[in-house]
Amino acid sequence: MEIIDYKEKYASSFYNLNIEWLRTFFYVESYDEEVLSNPNKYIIDKGGYIFFAKLNDEIVGTVALMPMNEPNVYELTKMAVSPYHRGHKIGQKLMQHCIDFAQKNNFDKLVLYSNTVLENAIYIYRKYGFVEIPVEENCPYERCNIKMELKTKLP
Repeated sequence: MEIIDYKEKYASSFYNLNIEWLRTFFYVESYDEEVLSNPNKYIIDKGGYIFFAKLNDEIVGTVALMPMNEPNVYELTKMAVSPYHRGHKIGQKLMQHCIDFAQKNNFDKLVLYSNTVLENAIYIYRKYGFVEIPVEENCPYERCNIKMELKTKLP
């Protein structure tokens, strides 16, 4: 498995992997639909990044780093792994790639929004050093009931 950068030809994989995951665990919010349908507009063109896990020429996972309103802070978002490839630590490899990328590029921190129903995901976030912080009132996700951050700037 290799982790590769965003290419326009993989935009449908970004959309499809995330829509499948959202429909399985929650539902697709209008904000999700908008961002997933326009990854260039909402992520790439704003200085964000999208990565893919590629296995034997097949895209099996994805994650994005989306710039937030705070300088040098990125939201780790839109992480999804194909249902046929879950349980093989692909999500953890994508997470580690994002952390390494953030450190290499001197980001101050990564922030993520999640839901405590996703116990395995929360466990993994904590394992990688994310700590819980308060969720703001105008949170972009209706399903969110936990916000976490990881300070990534190396001393």
